Amino acid sequence: MTAAELTALLVFCTAMSFSPGPNTTLSTALAANLGLRRALRFCFAVPTGWTILMIGSGLGLGALVLGVPALRWGVKLAGVAYMLWLAWKLSRSGQLTQVDEKRLDVTFLQGVGLQFLNIKAWMLALTLTAGWVVNAAGQPAPNPGERLAIICVVMIGFAFSSNLTYAVLGSLLRSWLAEGKRLLWFNRLLALVLVATAGWMLTV
Repeated sequence: MTAAELTALLVFCTAMSFSPGPNTTLSTALAANLGLRRALRFCFAVPTGWTILMIGSGLGLGALVLGVPALRWGVKLAGVAYMLWLAWKLSRSGQLTQVDEKRLDVTFLQGVGLQFLNIKAWMLALTLTAGWVVNAAGQPAPNPGERLAIICVVMIGFAFSSNLTYAVLGSLLRSWLAEGKRLLWFNRLLALVLVATAGWMLTV
């Protein structure tokens, strides 16, 4: 991979990783409601799931999902349903004392699995595959295995750091949100972000 290709990869990954989405929204919500330590499990789950997804995409699974309408819609609808369910649970939490593992719980395996229900993640993985692993003619670029490994390492760093950043911001707001109904409205705002993301997923 040339220096120009690596630079383009870093710029692209920065823009995609730090822009708000379901992962960063959940990282913020988990840290604000349950604390930074609890959110770290999800912060580790995101790059784990995304790496598996990227490897699958590099091996052709991404093209299959996006190329078969029924499969693509299955991923979309499952992802939308899961995010709406999380939004509903989040919108009901108004006090830190009410927030517990049962009400707002995203396990490590659920965090990993969420990446496979996120059509944005599939499109990102496919874009990275098409832009850096194969050439314009659809043939493998020189050293495709090495390129895929570089992409995975880069995205592990970006996926973790972006979600950790949002989680830290959420945890810093934790004390302020504990007063009055601030947490309730904050959670409802994040729930609306999840609902809006779910709606966007249906359009892509």
